[in-house]
Amino acid sequence: MTKFFTRMALIAGLGLAAGHAHAFEINFTFDGLKLCTSGNPNTVKSPAFAVRNVPAGTKYIRFKLVDRDVPNYNHGGGVVAYNGGKVIAPGQFKYKSPCPPNGKHTYEWRATAQKSKSGGKLATTARARQYP
Repeated sequence: MTKFFTRMALIAGLGLAAGHAHAFEINFTFDGLKLCTSGNPNTVKSPAFAVRNVPAGTKYIRFKLVDRDVPNYNHGGGVVAYNGGKVIAPGQFKYKSPCPPNGKHTYEWRATAQKSKSGGKLATTARARQYP
């Protein structure tokens, strides 16, 4: 797991040394997720998220998983307190895992930086990956 966090920290730190202002970004991996292709998702713990350029004043980050191939299916997500740092630790909330019944789907984690748990949007971002 240490190797994983090291990799996430490196991903999160890319571009910070340049000192340029950039848009809010997240990154994640499906590494370690139990294979699911039945169309019946498992309830699982959230992955680690690398974050960078989180807007000043952010106290919470809201995450939501969307299947771009079936956008009406609610995979859920969660709201995580943000106290700075480059990595949101895994297991902060539970959601319904990716589980496409017919080949690969593209899944997108959407993140909203917020002033409070219930809102006050500061910025949004998204990152997508195919699964499996």
